[in-house]
Parts: sequence; C-alpha cells; structure tokens
Amino acid sequence: MKLIDDFRAKRRLYSTNGQACSLLRAVLTDGTLAMVLYRAMRLAYRWRLVPLAILLQWMNKLLNQCLIGLKAEFDGGFVLIHPVGVIINSAVRGGRNVWIESGVVIGDNRGASPVLGSDVFVGSGAKVIGGVRIGDRTLIGANAVVTHDVPDDHRAFGIPARTRLG
Repeated sequence: MKLIDDFRAKRRLYSTNGQACSLLRAVLTDGTLAMVLYRAMRLAYRWRLVPLAILLQWMNKLLNQCLIGLKAEFDGGFVLIHPVGVIINSAVRGGRNVWIESGVVIGDNRGASPVLGSDVFVGSGAKVIGGVRIGDRTLIGANAVVTHDVPDDHRAFGIPARTRLG
C-alpha cells in the first residue's frame, strides 16, 4: 500500500540526522494529515467516487492549505514535509520517494505539466512549471524556478534554475 510506503519514507527522512525516528513519531509530525487525505482522495477518485474525492481535496485545502489535483499521481514514498502552500496540478506525475517542502508549486503551462522521477527533493518555495522532466535522484533548491528539464543526479538552484551535477 502506497500510504505505508509514504510513512516509511517519512521515517527515513526524519532519521537522516543520525538519530533513529520511530514510525509513530513520523506519523505524528507535520504533513501526515495532508498525505493521508491525498491518498484517500486518489483512492476515491480511482473508485469513481468523484464527489468524495472532491470533498477530501477540499478538506486538504481547508485543513492544510495544500491543494493537490485529483489526477496527480505519485508512487509510494510521497512525503509532504510541510504541506502549507503546496499546489500540485492534476496532470503531474511523480515516481517513488518524492519529498516536498512548503510553498512548492508544481504546475501546468499551456497544457503541459511536470513529470518527476524517483528520489526527488523539492525545496521550500520552489516552482516547477510546464512540461519539464525532473530526473531521478534530483534536488530542487529552495525558491528555484525550474522551467527546463533537470537530468538525473543533478541539482537545480536559482531563478531561473541552473543545474549542476549532484
């Protein structure tokens, strides 16, 4: 189940400073409610319970100030570290272990939306706009504005974002 993978990824995130983090602590931290509401929304949408999916989306927006499109799809390991201000377009696709900080916008431009690879970190306030591909094992720096593809194993920083090997 993807939600269990999300919790495990969140536990790994909170254990990166060398101190072990229990699964319970990871579940009780900021962003968990937003992650649960997103997964419930996706499940309702897949089961064609669209009114319920819209209600769950609205609850996420109201309770977490986080708006994720009904059709946005992320594999397991999706972590909203701090959900406030996160906006993700409905056509966005993401691989495994995508970690997102607060204030991130992943959006459409002229009908084209981003595709994020696996093991991607998007820093606070970053904007990823248009039909760009964000490669695997990529880091998008805080407040970066990404409008061009980012290759695998690269980092993107600045406005407009410039990339360099990781």
